[in-house]
Amino acid sequence: MLKDFLEGKPLGHPIHPMLVHFPIGFFVLSFLLDITTFVFPKASNLVLASFWAMLLGLVTAMLAALPGFADYSDIRRDHPGKRTATTHMTLNLMAVVVYAINLALRFSADVSLRVHFFPFLLSLAGVTLLFISGYLGGRLVYDDGIGVGRHKRHLPPPRDTIYLVPPIPGADAVFVPVMAAQQLRERETLRVEIDGQVMTMAKVDNQIFAFQEFCTHRFGPLSEGKFEGFNVQCPWHNSCFDVRTGEVTNGPAKINLKTFKVEVRESKVGILLSRETKPL
Repeated sequence: MLKDFLEGKPLGHPIHPMLVHFPIGFFVLSFLLDITTFVFPKASNLVLASFWAMLLGLVTAMLAALPGFADYSDIRRDHPGKRTATTHMTLNLMAVVVYAINLALRFSADVSLRVHFFPFLLSLAGVTLLFISGYLGGRLVYDDGIGVGRHKRHLPPPRDTIYLVPPIPGADAVFVPVMAAQQLRERETLRVEIDGQVMTMAKVDNQIFAFQEFCTHRFGPLSEGKFEGFNVQCPWHNSCFDVRTGEVTNGPAKINLKTFKVEVRESKVGILLSRETKPL
């Protein structure tokens, strides 16, 4: 499948982070060559080098955009990093448009003689957009975990969080039906929030388990993890937990997960939620 390839699943590594270095490098190189031409105005070979570096930057930017969009399309609509990812993508598109106009102006002018002031300003604007976009890209990976471990998954991550309200206010323990849980495929997950508690529901060995969504190490989203037997592996730092008990089976996590009791009542799968449990 094309999307699996763009996400790097056959390679075992994301593709987008590998490719973005090329357009950034070419665009920055073009900008530095522009500056050099003002210092050495008779060096026409530097002017041509700047033009070709910019052209290569545009070509590699288009290549990097394909896996980047595949990663973007996999972000849940309710994920807190979705807005940042949209801004990151928009800035990248703006930079591509700026450089495309820049290249067209240079091609129509005396490109082999000198760099005109307006195209130079466009290069400055393009580099500025790249720096801001690159900063946001770093935040998406290091703060929000976007794309981390996604190439390891064999099933798509949840698209949304399911928000449910306990039906019996004031009860010590209530049964909350989760209708979508009945359609889960093997090793597929749901992300559910009930009364302020965020949890993952997963089907493993034809059984449905529920456990807290966030890893006890650095709060990675376990609904986006992968399964080995009854172990779920955090997509961020590879901590593993037994979904039956919540016990840590592999570090760096040291604290067990909280698990929730799953019951079937009147042919409905749901969570037996204790009111005394504090939200996670």
